[in-house]
Amino acid sequence: MNRFGVCVCGMRMGQIFMWFGMAMSLLLAGCAKAPTVPPEHVQIHTATAAEVLRAVREPGARAVLVNMWATWCGPCREEFPDLVRLQRNYRARGLKIVFVSWDTDTEVARRFLAAQGVDYPSFVKSGAERDPQFIDAFDPRWSGAMPTTFLYDGQGRLQDFWEGKQIYKILEQKLADTLSKQTDRRIP
Repeated sequence: MNRFGVCVCGMRMGQIFMWFGMAMSLLLAGCAKAPTVPPEHVQIHTATAAEVLRAVREPGARAVLVNMWATWCGPCREEFPDLVRLQRNYRARGLKIVFVSWDTDTEVARRFLAAQGVDYPSFVKSGAERDPQFIDAFDPRWSGAMPTTFLYDGQGRLQDFWEGKQIYKILEQKLADTLSKQTDRRIP
């Protein structure tokens, strides 16, 4: 036993370094950035609140997370990789994430989504709909702050919403709570 409480009995220094190197490689692989996609492959559509909510209610998901964000919002950009990671880790369990950008320039949002590796349909808030109407369509309690995230069950019923960025562990817990309430998967 060494001074760190790790048993190194019978291990040579080369073996110790090999195991340490493997452990560090695995740790760093878990922190790797999501792969990017070419901007022309990003599916982004201008949408009203009604159109976004229609996408929420489409069959096939056990939980739908809608994230309101913008490229000019620092906390939104900080939270984004955790949301993409959540989608990748929970897609097979029925999670669908719907990103709704509040950017006025669709191409700016497209480039950001491409850099984040988002390869599923996303939206840009339609300028034709006034902000208060858009906000109230999701929840009148929403102040309009960003980021804001809405969590729906597989039937399209709002389960939770929160303003401000969250860390991965909290996002995962909120999702797990919603998924645990779902007993059957909706058939598309």
